[in-house]
Amino acid sequence: MTGQTLGSKLDRTLAISLISSVSGADDSKRTYLTGVTAQVQSKALNQACLRDLRTTDPHHDKGRIQNTNGGLLKDSYCWVLDNEEFQQWRDNQNNRLLWIRGDPGKGKTMLLCGIIDELTRTFGDTANVSFFFCQATDVRINNATAVLRGLIYSLVEKQPSLLSHVQSQYDKAGKALFEDINAWNALLGIFTDILKDPTLQSTYLIIDALDECATGLPTLLDLITQVSPAYPQIKWIVSSRNWPDIEERLDTTQTAPISLELNEASVSEAVSKFIQHKVHYLAKFKKYSDETRDTICRHLSSNSQGTFLWVALVCQDLDRISRRHALKKLEAFPPGLDALYGRMIDQVRNSEDAEPCKRILAVMSIVYRPIAFDELASLVELPDDLSDDSEALSEIIAICGSFLTVREDTIIFVHQSAKEFLLRETQHGVFPGGIEAEHHTIFSRSLQAMFKTLQRDIFQIKFPGFSIEKVIPPSPNPLAAAQYACVYWVDHLHHSGCHKKKGIDVNERGCVGDFLQKKYLHWLEALSILGSISQGIDAMLKLEGLLQVSNCSHTEIIATSDTRTTIIGKRGTTCPFISSSRRLPIHSIPQARN
Repeated sequence: MTGQTLGSKLDRTLAISLISSVSGADDSKRTYLTGVTAQVQSKALNQACLRDLRTTDPHHDKGRIQNTNGGLLKDSYCWVLDNEEFQQWRDNQNNRLLWIRGDPGKGKTMLLCGIIDELTRTFGDTANVSFFFCQATDVRINNATAVLRGLIYSLVEKQPSLLSHVQSQYDKAGKALFEDINAWNALLGIFTDILKDPTLQSTYLIIDALDECATGLPTLLDLITQVSPAYPQIKWIVSSRNWPDIEERLDTTQTAPISLELNEASVSEAVSKFIQHKVHYLAKFKKYSDETRDTICRHLSSNSQGTFLWVALVCQDLDRISRRHALKKLEAFPPGLDALYGRMIDQVRNSEDAEPCKRILAVMSIVYRPIAFDELASLVELPDDLSDDSEALSEIIAICGSFLTVREDTIIFVHQSAKEFLLRETQHGVFPGGIEAEHHTIFSRSLQAMFKTLQRDIFQIKFPGFSIEKVIPPSPNPLAAAQYACVYWVDHLHHSGCHKKKGIDVNERGCVGDFLQKKYLHWLEALSILGSISQGIDAMLKLEGLLQVSNCSHTEIIATSDTRTTIIGKRGTTCPFISSSRRLPIHSIPQARN
């Protein structure tokens, strides 16, 4: 049981105990106990509100990003603190928006990590430093609504009195407030109320990688440009690539821009210090001679083109090469990110494990969030000696190490530019049948994974109406391999070319109909456990639309509509294996026909 769940349970238990005590107390004690009871109940409600508001913890994201990049090196960002534009933004009340712009791999994210640390160190508890890191490879944090949720979460966590603005709306709608079709407008109203709050401290709002906000970017940019001049106690920092549509909206008189390309000398000096740091580490553990160390430093400095990511990828490769081959291999690393990625994909294609590597890279390029090892094994067709051997699978991921990395058993791209390269350079054979065919493969394997995994009362909870908050996943988790499939199988069907061939074909309808007839309630239970009922509703709406486009029979569309209607009724917080199965037996779900 998590600390948060345990705390909530203790709070409820204490409240019940206090209520019982009130009935037997005299007036003074009754008044006191009633007040204490109200405080305990209020605390429990606040915890629930904060928990449902949270889509990710930005502090955890920051820590993950820094760890993935080998830690935050002060010498790589301290130059910006002396930058004229930065100081003008910091000291001039009229400059409330700082925009840091630059090409991929130039260190924008780590620069913002450093600025966040400096602002936090400077102001301590006297100011709010709220931030959010967009990541295009994860649908949970690549949209405007997620950004707003993250900023609000960070603000109310730092200044708890602000939670009242969220709570007043949350009491009416619950978690749906943050997830339904009106979530952006609702969150915008809450955000505006927070900014108007007279108790709000001086606040710094920081958003990294606007270019990785895949959904709602224009709306988010409009918010930034409209809010930044309206509230003098708020200052903004945003970062992005050099995209014209972002420049068009942010190019105002109140914006202080820092172009990394125009600050080439400062960035190059920072990259040089980064090179020294990385090569010193390599020399220490690989036991390079002074001559080898200096040669590597010179080569990296002359070929890095002021790109931190290029240096990091080359050093990562050198770490896997024996000391005596280091200088010979060094010359094989071409300057420029795309050229380096090209060389690295050639290495993958020429390896003994080329086929599983290419399959893994293909899947990782189109999944909607980073996936765990168990999920990967269910989505990728792998040889038997790999699918059940986590160590062997780790070795395969290591071969893809220039594109992928692993953090806490979750596989992620080393950088958004690596994913973009794979999607762009399809001639390298990562998608032999095309991207849409890969989506269809993931859809098919997702159905297989769910058929194999899902069952009634999968966690063996046994008690009717058991609260989701109290659910503790067993070890090993029987849902581990199918978690991704449960949430995203319809999305992959949707993007498998259905719109081009006028909907889903007969075979697909048969597979989907069989799944809904035999596993629908079990899928609903799994979604509830995963906290993903809202995504299930979206999935059924998409599926219903695909069936209508396919000119399916009236019965098939009604069948899907009925299951969609049922799922909409399951927004509550009880585990549905009991409630659903009692009200809606499996045999009562209309059967889809071929």
